[in-house]
Amino acid sequence: MMKSLVVGLMAVGFAAFTTTAALADSDYEYGKQMPKLIKEMPKAKVPLAQGIKDAEQGGKAISAQYEVDEDAGYQLSVFVSKGADINEVIVDYATGKIKSSDKLTDPDDIKDAKGQADAMAKGQKSLADAVAEAVKANPGFEAIRVVPKLKGGAAEAQVTLLQGSKTKKVDEKL
Repeated sequence: MMKSLVVGLMAVGFAAFTTTAALADSDYEYGKQMPKLIKEMPKAKVPLAQGIKDAEQGGKAISAQYEVDEDAGYQLSVFVSKGADINEVIVDYATGKIKSSDKLTDPDDIKDAKGQADAMAKGQKSLADAVAEAVKANPGFEAIRVVPKLKGGAAEAQVTLLQGSKTKKVDEKL
């Protein structure tokens, strides 16, 4: 019995470590584009929460971010799940209209998205609501990214906020 308990605790620890490492790697990659993103954000006319709602025409939003993609440039990207499918929906940051919706094919994106979908399945509110609460609690900031995660078995949304060139991250319960 003790051996089973130790093996079980090791599995839980490994899962927590790999989830934390994946989120940290994702944060690092996102942070690298921050200077370009700060320069581009004044172009955004659609708040992140509204972009999430717009993207949910194609499924349940599981993450969203303004980003500077090396191929597509500045864009609002929302991952949505519908059944077993996960799509990246690009929302026009000026109008809120859907520009494209494509099934994820990159193995790393798929892995991240499945973890995000698992976190959202345990949550009680939408990403758009979590973003709206974070923005309301932090006057003068705008949301630029939201990623759900499990923390101690509970679903949380990590919201990245921007004010000028200052960023901060806050957690909102889902």
